[in-house]
Amino acid sequence: MNLPSYQDLMLPLLRVLGTAASELHQKECTRQVSDLLQLSEEQRQARLPSGIQTYIHNRTGWVGWYMQQAGLVEKPKKGYLRITDEGRKLLARKPASIDNKLLATYASFQEKVMKGTDSDSEVTTPAAVPSELTPTDQIEEAHQKLNRTLASDLLDLMAKMDPYKFEQLVVDLLFAMGYGGSREEAAQVTKKSNDEGIDGIINEDRLGLDVIYVQAKRWQNTVGREQIQNFVGALVGKHATKGVFITTSDFHKTATEYARSVQHKVILIGGKRLAELMIEYNVGVSTIRTIALKRVDSDYFED
Repeated sequence: MNLPSYQDLMLPLLRVLGTAASELHQKECTRQVSDLLQLSEEQRQARLPSGIQTYIHNRTGWVGWYMQQAGLVEKPKKGYLRITDEGRKLLARKPASIDNKLLATYASFQEKVMKGTDSDSEVTTPAAVPSELTPTDQIEEAHQKLNRTLASDLLDLMAKMDPYKFEQLVVDLLFAMGYGGSREEAAQVTKKSNDEGIDGIINEDRLGLDVIYVQAKRWQNTVGREQIQNFVGALVGKHATKGVFITTSDFHKTATEYARSVQHKVILIGGKRLAELMIEYNVGVSTIRTIALKRVDSDYFED
């Protein structure tokens, strides 16, 4: 799915503001820009990896900020944008597009965006034209890259783990995700390891109203249909309806199709997803640094 970059949104946003009777709320700016570009519902709803915002709303917000630094738009009140006389002059020139290079021709943009201050000498030094990615996109991309590297390291470590310890890791993960009742109850599930094809049993809820049977395979080879059939057979033998099959490798297409076709609720978790869940629920990982992203508290400055 292709999404317009934030620079692709600059001219559409200025046009939207140029035809508005008055200032527009940023959410309305996003909607009208999306309409102008005829974006599909999928494009409109696509969210940043963190899930905090849609790509389009986030990028439209950055576009407003960048053009505000160039003096093309202004923010008359919190959450609203309005075109300026300078912005109308630019529209009157009928530009084919607007990008950072064009914004860089405005002195205010050069001063506020393209110049940095050396903290030691306090001398203002020229900086490059802003990246093609918004600062939010850069942070999200770096975060995803770090997590991919971390996931790869986790998979390498799990491949060398003792099988019993790997089963315990799976239990720790399920407990961190909210299953298993108390920590003591969750720790007992591996006592039934290797019991007729079942590696673990864990409560679905804190009251123990239902149980989930678990099979954990520290494999290098792809898990095939036969292994899933055997697992389902073990569930039948236990009169169970729910199971989770977790592996450090991946599942063959036939295994995935079979799991979907049976009446039992069988969830398959491959190595990549397993590592992602471990990172999300802090199992086998630790936080080395937390960066707080802050923004202006407009309410503080209002009378």
